[in-house]
Amino acid sequence: MIVIACPGQGSQTPGFLSEWLEDEGAREFLERASERSGVDLVVHGTESDAETIRDTRIAQPLIVAASVLAWRALENRVARDGGSLDGAGTAGHSVGEFAAAVAAGVLSDDDALALVGVRGRAMAEAATREATGMSAVVGGGEDDVLAAIAAQGLTPANRNGGGQIVAAGALPALAALAENAPRGARVIPLQVAGAFHTEYMASAVPVLAEAAAAVSPADPVRPLWTNADGSRVSSGTSFLDSLVSQIASPVRWDACLEGFTAAGITGLIELTPAGALTGIAKRALKGVPAVAVKTPADLDAAAELIRTAA
Repeated sequence: MIVIACPGQGSQTPGFLSEWLEDEGAREFLERASERSGVDLVVHGTESDAETIRDTRIAQPLIVAASVLAWRALENRVARDGGSLDGAGTAGHSVGEFAAAVAAGVLSDDDALALVGVRGRAMAEAATREATGMSAVVGGGEDDVLAAIAAQGLTPANRNGGGQIVAAGALPALAALAENAPRGARVIPLQVAGAFHTEYMASAVPVLAEAAAAVSPADPVRPLWTNADGSRVSSGTSFLDSLVSQIASPVRWDACLEGFTAAGITGLIELTPAGALTGIAKRALKGVPAVAVKTPADLDAAAELIRTAA
């Protein structure tokens, strides 16, 4: 099985959508996505600097729109060769779950982009209430890392697999973790606005829940894994509920990786803006080929992986 992975916040870089605008229909899609999300995705994807696109209000719609754009382009590229993505599975990391919901047929493009616009604004507002942040803990024994995070009153907000766990919480506690790093581990502060996927985001949950109540999801048409616990999802309604609650709950990407392995994954394709999840896959899914679709030029390699590894 090929898995289509959709990245999360932090994967964006300045100008990463510039080459995509040369693809037929890309500008029109991004202009519509801008209207739905309330963010000028063309400008922010081509002209804005790193500090600007780090803003949660901008980053989240930008990443989801980019992944959906790449998904549609990949579908077209595979169909051109007479193939299909019918046998592929999908999953997203954090906000990438909205793009995965589109790929799985749970949400329409328009609904996913409207909801992620609400999510980005609500989480940005929640992050202003207290001084919080996140730090990646790379290396070390998993039990030692989790114990060190708990000792500082922090939350393992992202358990990413491949020797990486992201701690989140109050800034003084993150500083203390860095000063007392677990044996064999490095603590790297992340450039994010707050402690995402923790109780600090609780105020954003009812805001997204209200917006989600107006959406009618469909059941997934292909295998879809959830960040909640790495299980496969059969109900679109339950997945939408999970998208809401996940704002304040840890991301279990490690469990998703275990789910991919149990399903017999033969290849992984990460959609735009790609790189982070393929990097984890190379460490956690050894021997499984992976392609990062960063620009339209990478679609050929993705299509070839689908042809040979499906």
